Amino acid sequence: MVMKKIKYCILLFMAVFALGCANKKEDEKDLKTALEGRFLIGTAMNVPQILNKDSAAVKIIKHHFNSVVAENCMKSENIHPEEGKYNFELADRFVEFGEENNMYIVGHVLIWHSQAPPWLFVDDEGNDVSRDVLIERMKNHITTMVSRYRGRVNCWDVVNEAILDDGSWRNNKFYEIIGKDYVKLAFQFAYQADPDAELLYNDYSMAHKGRRNSVVQLVKELQAENIKIDGIGMQAHCQMDFPPYDEFEKSIIAFSETGLDIHITEMDITVLPWPGENISAEVALNYDYQKKNPWYPISAN
Repeated sequence: MVMKKIKYCILLFMAVFALGCANKKEDEKDLKTALEGRFLIGTAMNVPQILNKDSAAVKIIKHHFNSVVAENCMKSENIHPEEGKYNFELADRFVEFGEENNMYIVGHVLIWHSQAPPWLFVDDEGNDVSRDVLIERMKNHITTMVSRYRGRVNCWDVVNEAILDDGSWRNNKFYEIIGKDYVKLAFQFAYQADPDAELLYNDYSMAHKGRRNSVVQLVKELQAENIKIDGIGMQAHCQMDFPPYDEFEKSIIAFSETGLDIHITEMDITVLPWPGENISAEVALNYDYQKKNPWYPISAN
């Protein structure tokens, strides 16, 4: 099995690392050194960390990691809230942090149906824009973002979560208005803005056979058209009993056989029972989640 590089983006383990570092021996190896020559290991940076207001977390990031990804500040609703209006302050600070600490910098995310600004898909009267208009808006957004950080951001999550568990296309606004070509176009625009950046397709629940097969098919179609795609991001939102190790491994093997880099992204492990089968980030699940939390009486005090 051939895997060239794996990038880890660990979102929920910072508290664990903080506790560990509090009792760290001076001669204890850091994670990036322990994994040197095998993997890059990364973490997501939130706003307090980017602004150096969470100094304890920043110290851990510098000590243990050699890659960073923007948690939210590069998502289009935050960085491009109005047409033609960008807010680069946090993104600039994030990239500067990565450069100052000699890190592999990942930009997240160029095209995603979620956390996108409402104006992107509608005209002045609130109606869906035409296919040509949305393509032009996509191009302007991607070109502006990637060009600004050309030669500085090493890797971009170009498209996020376009495929469903059963392998069908997600019927988001990009797909509804443009069709599946929106993925191809996004990679083309990103490549034109920075030919040297590593370009990824990123998705979750990649252990599902339907999604696995469709992502492989998508990659092969892009490769057949000579569209540059360099890697596949496998989000790793895990529970203690999910996903099955063998199915996750099957996806790693299938994706590696495309010749692309494999990135383990957004890695977190939930150790508590989940409130239902429909795993999501829905805030309304928090109440049920707490009721099933065996440590709830302790955490509530």
